[in-house]
Amino acid sequence: MIVTDPEDLIRAFYDFIGDVSYPCVAARAALSRKQIPCLVAGHMGCPADDRRILDFLYKFVADFRKADRSLHSAAIIFQAPVQLTEASFDALLWQRLQALSDLDMKTFAYDHRVDADPSNAKFSYSLGEEAFFIIGLHPAGSRRSRQFTYPAMVFNPHVQFQQLRELRQYEKLKNVIRRRDISYSGSVNPMLTDFGEAPEVYQYSGREYDADWNCPLKIAHGKTQNNSAAQ
Repeated sequence: MIVTDPEDLIRAFYDFIGDVSYPCVAARAALSRKQIPCLVAGHMGCPADDRRILDFLYKFVADFRKADRSLHSAAIIFQAPVQLTEASFDALLWQRLQALSDLDMKTFAYDHRVDADPSNAKFSYSLGEEAFFIIGLHPAGSRRSRQFTYPAMVFNPHVQFQQLRELRQYEKLKNVIRRRDISYSGSVNPMLTDFGEAPEVYQYSGREYDADWNCPLKIAHGKTQNNSAAQ
């Protein structure tokens, strides 16, 4: 069902990830703790909401850094387009991430804990000097776990994964999610890798890329400690 009221759209998103069969138990846990704030924007291909999106994410970063750090995410849900393909969503996702990064560089450096080169295995997307792992959702996703009614981008603070590793909880959580995703979607996600094994950009949009694909994202934050993209 297509809805346009922002509050109804947010409720639909919460219902999607809150379903008992949804494979990402981390997302469901964050939702149960009311730790997934959402912003509804207009058309994913339009830059009109970019500043509002950035301000929302900057507030999320500030709140996250003061919180207990246990499973927080932020979601941007777009009202349009709802008729798209995996290829068109993929293009829109990189378009918005590029635009947000270009705005961010005017105020913030890149998160020094990760690399800014999308081809580097240590890459992670950064806004407000906070690294994020991005999950794209849209109705044409090839994997059921990505098939939300509207295009959306979910921003997951990267430091959370490192904290789970330090607590020796990451591997257990990862294995539970992957087993549930096989049951939910019917197969192993072919794009899955762990941080440091391959560039995580292959996982952002949910599209399966071939070996010749190059990430279109160009980070221009200047020379920072881990910005090999600008050196």
